[in-house]
Amino acid sequence: MVQRTPDPAELEPIERASRDELQALQLQRLRWSLRHAYDNVAHYRRAFDAAGVHPDDLRTLADLAKFPFTDKATLRDNYPFGLFAVPRERVVRVHASSGTTGKPTVVGYTRRDIDTWADLVARSIRAAGGRPGDMVHVAYGYGLFTGGLGAHYGAERLGCTVVPMSGGQTEKQVQLIRDFQPSIIMVTPSYMLNILEEFRCQGVDPAHSSLKVGIFGAEPWSDAMRREIELGAGIDALDIYGLSEVMGPGVASECIESKDGPTVWEDHFYPEIVDPDTGAVLPDGAEGELVFTSLTKEALPIVRYRTRDLTKLLPPSARAMRRMGRIGGRSDDMLIIRGVNVFPSQVEEIVLAMPALAPHYQLVVTRDGHLDALEVLCELRDGAAAPGAIDVLAHDLRHRIKTHIGVSAAVRLLPPQGIERSLTGKARRVLDKRVRN
Repeated sequence: MVQRTPDPAELEPIERASRDELQALQLQRLRWSLRHAYDNVAHYRRAFDAAGVHPDDLRTLADLAKFPFTDKATLRDNYPFGLFAVPRERVVRVHASSGTTGKPTVVGYTRRDIDTWADLVARSIRAAGGRPGDMVHVAYGYGLFTGGLGAHYGAERLGCTVVPMSGGQTEKQVQLIRDFQPSIIMVTPSYMLNILEEFRCQGVDPAHSSLKVGIFGAEPWSDAMRREIELGAGIDALDIYGLSEVMGPGVASECIESKDGPTVWEDHFYPEIVDPDTGAVLPDGAEGELVFTSLTKEALPIVRYRTRDLTKLLPPSARAMRRMGRIGGRSDDMLIIRGVNVFPSQVEEIVLAMPALAPHYQLVVTRDGHLDALEVLCELRDGAAAPGAIDVLAHDLRHRIKTHIGVSAAVRLLPPQGIERSLTGKARRVLDKRVRN
C-alpha cells in the first residue's frame, strides 16, 4: 500500500494546537453558538428556559452538561424549517434524511456553512492521504442524502479531480475505475464489497486497480471489514464519520498515518459521551452514546444532539483533537433477543473471522408466540466449503454466536450472491419481521 503521510507543515495550525489553545477556541465558539440558537430558534429558547439555563450560564466547557439534549424527534417535531436560525432566504441548500420511519429530518446551510463543510471534508481527505491533483471516485449517493455532495465539494476544495458517479450501476462503477484510473474512492463499506465482487466477475483482480485509498462512511463497519476491504482491494481503508443533523460527512475522519479511529474536528463540533439511559456525561475512555454540539453552524445550530451511536472518546494521536473509537452499534439498532442485547456488528466480527464465509450477512428477527427468534443468513465464498462440510460450518457459526454473544440463533448458509445487494449504498443488515401491536 502507498503511504501518504502528510508533512506537518501541510496541517492547519489548529490541527497542531495545544489542548489549552483548542479549548479556549471551543469555549469562545460554544458561547456564540448557544446564544445564536437561543436568540433565533424558538424551540431552543423554550427548551433552555424550561431547563432553567441561559447561554450566559456557560462559563466553562463542563457547563454544557446543564443544557438540554436535542434528538431526531426534535427535528421532526419542527419539520420542515422550525429549527433554522437564519431567514429561509439565507439558506442556500437543504438536505434531508430518507424519512423511512416518519417525517424526514431537514437540515439547512448558509453559504458560510457550505464553505465550512467543504473545508472540513477537504481536511478529512487530506488526513486520509489525499492530495491536490488526485482523482476521487465518489460513489456515495447524490441528492438529499449528504454523502455525495459533501464528498464532492470537499474533494474539489482540496484541488482533486472528482468523478461524481453516485451509487448504483456497479458494472459502470468498475468500468470507470478501470478507465479513469482514480486513486481514491469514497463510498459506503458495504457497497465497496459490491464493487470488489464486480471486479472479480469481470475477471479482474481489484488489488491491481489504480485505487490506493478508500474513505468509507455512512454506516458502521468493523475492523474485520476493514481488513477484508484492504486485502481485497490492496488499499488503505479509512473511516469518515458524519451525520446530516450535525453537518454531513467530515465531522470526524481517520488519519492515514495512525488509522486508530476518526479524529473529531473539535474546532467545529464539541463531542460528549453520555450514559444512554441517564444522560449523564461520562469521562473520556468510557463507552456510551455520542453527543455533538455545533460550534460554528449558522443555519441550523445543534445543541447536544444525541446521535444514538455507541462509542468512546480517545486521546489525541496524529492530530491535536480527540478521537472516536469505532462505532460499536447504535442504541436504537440494538436487538434484544430473549433478554440478550445483540448488535449487528458483533455478528459481523464473527462472520468475517470465518474464511469460508463471505462478508455479507443479514439478521432476521421473528416472533414465535411471546418469544423472539433470530436467524442469521450468511453467504459461502466460491469453492470455500465442500457440500458435506456446510452443515459443520453452520454448526460452528451457531456455536460461535452462542459463545461470544450469548444468544441462540438459527443459521442459514446461502450460495454466493444469495443475499440481496445494496445498489445505492447502505446495506440492510436487519430484517425485523416481528408484528407489533
